[in-house]
Amino acid sequence: MSLPLRLGVNIDHVATVRNARGGAVPDPVRAAMLAVQAGADGITAHLREDRRHITDGDITRLMSALPVPLNLEMAATEEMLAIALRHRPHAACIVPEKREERTTEGGIDAAGQFERLAPIVAALGEAGVRVSLFIEPASAQIDAAVRLGAPVVELHTGHYAELDGDARAAELRRLSDAAALAAKNGIEVHAGHGLTYDNVVPVAAIPQVVELNIGHFLIGEAIFVGLKDSVARMREAMEASR
Repeated sequence: MSLPLRLGVNIDHVATVRNARGGAVPDPVRAAMLAVQAGADGITAHLREDRRHITDGDITRLMSALPVPLNLEMAATEEMLAIALRHRPHAACIVPEKREERTTEGGIDAAGQFERLAPIVAALGEAGVRVSLFIEPASAQIDAAVRLGAPVVELHTGHYAELDGDARAAELRRLSDAAALAAKNGIEVHAGHGLTYDNVVPVAAIPQVVELNIGHFLIGEAIFVGLKDSVARMREAMEASR
């Protein structure tokens, strides 16, 4: 039996456009509110070390304005931990971060970085912040999430989105198997990265997945059809899968 499916909208790239010229427009907080009006169940924002898009001020304003949960994407650093503990968002998704990357290139190695992640996961959990680990769909990573006590994993769908044919089908099976393993171990399953209208349905149809986090594609589509319409159409595609 499939569980209800939530949509988290990542508004980072509204801030990317703003920062390209400086100033205050377009405003990512306004984008977040429009996304909520269109059916988003939550908002995701990645506060990067170099502040290339979302800024500290954006997080403060989002925390104050949002009527839905904020999912703060963050690197596993002392700086980001301090910010998360100060704001205490609903959720914090721990992601890998490299200064030179254009976007997040893969899942965090929860197994290989277990000792580094353990105190961060514990501190966030003690503060009432729901911890999510952005990981590859692999049993070793699920096992590490279980041992870390993370209540949520977000499966990286970027490789699935880049593939086609038999290779995509194989990656979809990996996602499905990982979702089933995580759920079997009591972990809530989310998924995201690279999802579009054309590829979202098979991922949304994985019965254990309860949330998709989608950003870049929706912001890009909004240039042509408006943010409300792009979010509403994604919701329709997701709901058709269930």
